[in-house]
Amino acid sequence: MAELRAYAALLGGQWRSVTSYRASFAVEMVTNIGGTALDVFAVVVIFQATTTVAGFSLPEGVLIVSLSSCAFALADFAVGNIDRLKTYVRTGTMDAVLVRPLSALVQLILMDLPVRKALRLPFSFAVLAVALRINHVDWTPARVALLVVAPLAGAVFFSSIFVLSASLAFWWVDSGEVGSAFTYGGRDFTAYPTPVYSGWFRAVFAYGLGFGFVAYQPALALLGRADPLGLPTWAGFASPVVALLAAGLAAAVWRTGIRHYRSTGS
Repeated sequence: MAELRAYAALLGGQWRSVTSYRASFAVEMVTNIGGTALDVFAVVVIFQATTTVAGFSLPEGVLIVSLSSCAFALADFAVGNIDRLKTYVRTGTMDAVLVRPLSALVQLILMDLPVRKALRLPFSFAVLAVALRINHVDWTPARVALLVVAPLAGAVFFSSIFVLSASLAFWWVDSGEVGSAFTYGGRDFTAYPTPVYSGWFRAVFAYGLGFGFVAYQPALALLGRADPLGLPTWAGFASPVVALLAAGLAAAVWRTGIRHYRSTGS
């Protein structure tokens, strides 16, 4: 209970901080929808030039980008600001976090929870609802379960990527751009059907790193489509397994980084 009260105090302090300038907070809440809206808009614009992209129609493309947006919005809201770890390491703020008898990761999340990004969540799920309406989905218990699990598994996967990329700061303080290539770059990758990409790039990102299981494979399973790239049907239901593997790797790297940390300048 004492730990819960401490976490609640951190969250309360963060809330009071972000709402101290109410007009600014309201504007940021609304304008933060823009990033997610542009992702969806970009897909729609591409389909204005052609009826299909890599064999996928506009409704199917919207389903893929909506699953991607839901997963990323959840992860970005929950742990997105962990990428500020490099600043905490450089300035020594991380020392104050570690001397408290609380989880360092949870503290860092609650110290800077991006409340201004909250409206991205209902917008993303609204787009998903539209995508399901404009696509024909033959609903079965397995597909209903997948619809619930896929955005959550995608969020766990993206959260793991956020934590992994942020953990590089324990060894390389100026690693921000490298991390962004896998977090925000991964978001852009998952917004389109995987067959759009080719060669080693697709092999590495879609299957080597697992980004293909965030939205593309679950979308195929929901639509009842065979994978043009030849993966079996069960691959569409593999996103929770991929997410758990990513979470396990992220946890291991995080713990190694915490043990490696020796205060600012280390």
